[in-house]
Amino acid sequence: MKVIITGRPGVGKTTVFMRTIECLRRVGIRVGGIICPEVRRGGVRVGFRVVDLLSGREGWLASVYSTSPVRVGKYGVHLEEFEEIGVGAIERAIDEADVIAVDEVGPMELKSPKFREAIKKALSSEKPSVLVVHWRLQSSFAREVARRGEVKVVEVAPQNREQLPAELCKLLGG
Repeated sequence: MKVIITGRPGVGKTTVFMRTIECLRRVGIRVGGIICPEVRRGGVRVGFRVVDLLSGREGWLASVYSTSPVRVGKYGVHLEEFEEIGVGAIERAIDEADVIAVDEVGPMELKSPKFREAIKKALSSEKPSVLVVHWRLQSSFAREVARRGEVKVVEVAPQNREQLPAELCKLLGG
């Protein structure tokens, strides 16, 4: 089963994702992949980190401090660091985890050809996957995933975000 979590900015996609992972872990399911939390300084968003869900290792995905020529808006993408940690985490999840989890598939992450390949490999695996997909990409990405097998697209909204983690946990084997 492949699950795509999508929805408008700020609706709670990452919260649903993290609660789903917590539920899976509570029942003994090993979850691997990445999460890319935002970093704020003085109440202002300055970038995004990448965290390996299996090892806890982390680094920068993108920041306003980066001099990288690879840019998304005001953020420079730390491609080398993101690929080392983020792509490595996805590849490790394919080999070692029970469920592959990625937050998120968005414009910054997709600047990396290695990330795109890792996502394709994850989606081609037999393992269940849960991916948060940027709302502007969700329809084209969902069509691509649907060609690879069973997929459920879940749009997070204020009306469903509280019950979704338990539903997704069950759907992914928990």
